[in-house]
Amino acid sequence: MIVATTRAELKAARDKLPGPVVLVPTMGALHDGHRALLRRAREIAGAAGTVAVSIFVNPLQFGPNEDLDRYPRTLREDLETCAAEHVDLVFAPGVGEMYPRRQLVTVDPGAAGEILEGEFRPGFFQGVLTVVLKLFSLVSPDVAVFGQKDAQQLALVRQMVADFALGIEIEGVPTVRAADGLALSSRNKYLSSSERTVATVLHKALAVGGAAAGRGPRAVLDDARQVLAEEGGSLDVDYLALVSAGTYELVLSDDFSGPATLAIAARLGTTRLIDNVTIQVGTGRDAADD
Repeated sequence: MIVATTRAELKAARDKLPGPVVLVPTMGALHDGHRALLRRAREIAGAAGTVAVSIFVNPLQFGPNEDLDRYPRTLREDLETCAAEHVDLVFAPGVGEMYPRRQLVTVDPGAAGEILEGEFRPGFFQGVLTVVLKLFSLVSPDVAVFGQKDAQQLALVRQMVADFALGIEIEGVPTVRAADGLALSSRNKYLSSSERTVATVLHKALAVGGAAAGRGPRAVLDDARQVLAEEGGSLDVDYLALVSAGTYELVLSDDFSGPATLAIAARLGTTRLIDNVTIQVGTGRDAADD
């Protein structure tokens, strides 16, 4: 496995590695959810292709009062994980390598990037799309793999790739969960044991809401809200929303039917968690899919 920490090292390695090149962008602190991304990347690349992983905690996507300084950084363990999952190339630059000067030109996420996560974390998606576009430029992948847990991010990356005609295939991988339903996240490390127990209510609310999909949007949201009201306890909910799966536009009509994403974000103490499920609304059958 090649580990590159500079652009020059990355280019030298990239030029020698065979295609297809499949990139998994991460911020490190790799867990079993990331392993699922790496394994899917290997499936796509095949034995003869290249799996590349970027490990970079991107300051552009953190607000002034967010957890940039305490975000877990576990590079040695991350490299061991990558080696175990047969990754060919790891790009692990420092901030000065990614942003040698002030980043004056950034990517505007558009209207879909201003709601939900974009509303509660102003500038977040601008930072995400900017670093992803930069990684795409540096690595030149044929395919990039992202997790469905960050569904809004996945939708916006797909839109950016289409709008800029980048010619990169974007692959989404279903959310990996603990046995009790909690979506795996690097930020789960921040949770106390009592908070960890309460956190499972997020997925329960989504599952109950998703089970009402056949009865329409209002039933989905009402049933999910009832779970939060009865069992949410110390959860401080930023949003619970239903959006069109393709465009990530808010579902505001009771007449909506089709694929949708039921998304939630909430805080437990100092930890902010997000989750979502994909559902088929208004089809006359109740269904939810992670």
